[in-house]
Amino acid sequence: MAEQNRLNTRRIDALKPREKDYKVPDGAGLYLMVSKAGGKLWRFRYRLDGKPQQLAFGKYPDVSLKEARDKRDQARVMLAQGVDPNAARKATKAARHGKDPNTFEVVAREWFEKRSPGWAWSHASRVIRRLERDVLPWIGEAPIRSLEAPDILTVARRIEQRGAVETAHRALRDISAVFRFAIATARLTRNPAPDLRDALPSIQKSHFPAITDPVEVGELLRAIDGYQGDHVTRCALRLAPLTFVRPGELRRAEWSEVDLDTATWLIPAAKMKSRADHVVPLSRQAVATCKDLKPLTGHGRYLFPNARHHDRPMSENAVLAALRGMGVGKDRMVPHGFRAMARTLLDEALHERPDLIEHQLAHQVRDPLGRAYNRTQHLPERRAMMQRWADYLDTLREGGNVVPITAAGR
Repeated sequence: MAEQNRLNTRRIDALKPREKDYKVPDGAGLYLMVSKAGGKLWRFRYRLDGKPQQLAFGKYPDVSLKEARDKRDQARVMLAQGVDPNAARKATKAARHGKDPNTFEVVAREWFEKRSPGWAWSHASRVIRRLERDVLPWIGEAPIRSLEAPDILTVARRIEQRGAVETAHRALRDISAVFRFAIATARLTRNPAPDLRDALPSIQKSHFPAITDPVEVGELLRAIDGYQGDHVTRCALRLAPLTFVRPGELRRAEWSEVDLDTATWLIPAAKMKSRADHVVPLSRQAVATCKDLKPLTGHGRYLFPNARHHDRPMSENAVLAALRGMGVGKDRMVPHGFRAMARTLLDEALHERPDLIEHQLAHQVRDPLGRAYNRTQHLPERRAMMQRWADYLDTLREGGNVVPITAAGR
């Protein structure tokens, strides 16, 4: 939905009752139901397994606009994981009334419910998946007061033993955060997790592999054009270098966020690591790719839907698997590497302004007074930069390594 059509407090306060109840949409499934009696009720509309569903978020102004949007974003995180938010709400209530309210699982889910609205969608998805896969099956039913450092270490070691050392560290941080929440809610007096700070091997930091040599970039682009797999995946591969957004932002792209008439993709704050809306100007080549894709997926929610469940986004591994299928080794390129590719060549080959590059990478850029620039800052300049970038990629694809004349002397 266009930014100007979204709700704001002034508009909500001005809504008056009519002869019949009516709905006023905010976006991404959230709307305000104005009853004929004058009540203003938050509702979230979604689809699960192709069937329409609805979730109530409370009454305005008891639940503010921001709180309603946070609840919507949290519900969308659950849907992205295949979880029905209505069922999750009922399960949480049942856990509180039918189980010990101080088990690790009940406390962990309360912690997630409280904290996740302030996180980026991708981060929240990873946290809940990590808890449900690697932590709750082992200690979820235990009273949180009974858990000691050895119990927690056993969980972390189980993850480490499969070679996922970084995931083990992240799980340990999640557990520690749950314990801190338990202390804040008077269930505990001590957090045993910090005692394990040095119990796991150190994480070996490394940069994402990325192809940045112009000749090799051209070879990669030609390989993408010749990709023999699913056409939806091919379109994702084509958009990845043209937009250089984060992999999670690409695979969760929704048609409601893309305006092909204005050649603009507005990624909402809930999906962004920065928790701020992000504008991606679309080059002519990016628009052409979207138009090529639309007949296939434009009737649904996502540009790149899951092959099995069209109400979910593309699998995390789809683009990675495609790269491997094209013979691009894991030591040469990963989906995140398209960002490093763009950052390097925009700077070294096209000599674009560093602040414009950082803006387009959705990194936090501040003005001389230390204030973060807003999402529309330098938008005309960024739009021109994105077109120069797309034209340069065409040059490399065709086998050239010459910077377009329009990129110099600006």
